[in-house]
Amino acid sequence: MTTDKMLKFVSRGRQMPTKRDAENRRQDFGEIYAEFTTDEAASQAGRCSQCGVPFCQVHCPLHNNIPDWLMLTAEGRLQEAYEVSSATNTFPEICGRICPQDRLCEGSCVIEQSGHGTVTIGSVEKYITDTAWEEGWVETIAPVREREESVAIIGAGPGGLAAAAKLRGKGYQVHVYDRYDRVGGLMIYGIPNFKLDKDIVQRRTKWLEDSGVQFHLNCNIGEDVSFDELREKHASILIATGVYKARDLKAPGVGLKNIVPAMTFLTASNRTGLGDTVEEFENGQLNADGKNVVVIGGGDTAMDCVRTAVRQGAKSVKCLYRRDKANMPGSMRETANAEEEGVEFVWLSAPEAFVGNDRDEVTGVRAISMRLGTPDATGRRTPKPIEGSETVHDADLVIFALGFEPEELPTLWSQPDLPVTRWGTVKVDHKTAMTAMEGVFAAGDIVRGASLVVWAIRDARDAADSMHDFIQNKLSEAQALADAQAAAE
Repeated sequence: MTTDKMLKFVSRGRQMPTKRDAENRRQDFGEIYAEFTTDEAASQAGRCSQCGVPFCQVHCPLHNNIPDWLMLTAEGRLQEAYEVSSATNTFPEICGRICPQDRLCEGSCVIEQSGHGTVTIGSVEKYITDTAWEEGWVETIAPVREREESVAIIGAGPGGLAAAAKLRGKGYQVHVYDRYDRVGGLMIYGIPNFKLDKDIVQRRTKWLEDSGVQFHLNCNIGEDVSFDELREKHASILIATGVYKARDLKAPGVGLKNIVPAMTFLTASNRTGLGDTVEEFENGQLNADGKNVVVIGGGDTAMDCVRTAVRQGAKSVKCLYRRDKANMPGSMRETANAEEEGVEFVWLSAPEAFVGNDRDEVTGVRAISMRLGTPDATGRRTPKPIEGSETVHDADLVIFALGFEPEELPTLWSQPDLPVTRWGTVKVDHKTAMTAMEGVFAAGDIVRGASLVVWAIRDARDAADSMHDFIQNKLSEAQALADAQAAAE
């Protein structure tokens, strides 16, 4: 290993790509970070200490070989860096944009722990693959051999697409079924453009189509095609639907008008940005322009909502979270961006009721202050209400960003034998990702619950390997049976 370009963390400080100023970026949905220049990417990559035990890699769900592609970037060997990066990650340019690196690779960086500031891994990862696209290094998937067997993937989100790419690489005829009219799932309709421009997702969609993956859109399983039909038609099935059902909040006044789930609000905004006409946006129902907006929740989805509301021209934007800033589940980087853009965070505050007018429209959120008590079973301190501390926050639009739950797939698909847990997630053998139904696999949020895009990619890639093993074992068994019958004759 050459070290003359590495271990520069003592002499070089941590640097992110140039970030647009808050007032400027409030005006549109463009990505807020510029691209690294070649010299900047090489300089930051050269800060890596090339650890003997790379904790950045250990704490990446995909176990990306981060030290190696940082070294290759520092040495100017970008095509090799791309090849190493893409060997373990189907969508490195997407993860580089939306992964909470501060909680994963960068948060585990050794030089960060020693006080020198982390290597900006995500920005280098994004730079490598964006450069690969510009230079034409991203090639379509070309299987060594084509197989007759076809596989079905239900869900065109990050997990489904990652599995599709891997199974296509093994030569299978891959069919992806999705109920929406575009490919991408959460990446296209949930995550705003200022974090992930839709051209990035659509470019990957075309790459998969050019590689031979077949998409069946506007296709509801259980309505347009039955689950049993898919089982008859395909050698194996992967359920990668994700979880989209909004978690409810029970409180007086929750049924008032203009109280909406996060995905309803974000989907309307993203569809509008894609050029669709969304009636609820046009008539102002799902448009924050000129309104006092209150978002309830503290995860990354809540950050997407508050920052979207700012860009739509909201009069004020508040985020209510029942714990303090240190205990937020979302990315601290996203929280900082939201604060810069003018979002007011009301920490240690929980909604108690919703106030309305004589037209049954919400006009305010009555919240109560909280204190953190003793830790619960998860180790997090439990919020406790402080009596007599109620406050009413003006609100013309209230958005619930309280997390997501799985839909009742056994009922929706008329599959009572599809096993689910008591939380509604699909139950699988965690060694193989297969359900109790032979040949039916599941991966991503529909198994682990609402989580990160990078975990969906990891789970789906592993499931794709298990599906391949299952199909090949079935073929071997069939061949062995045929050979035995031939010998008997």
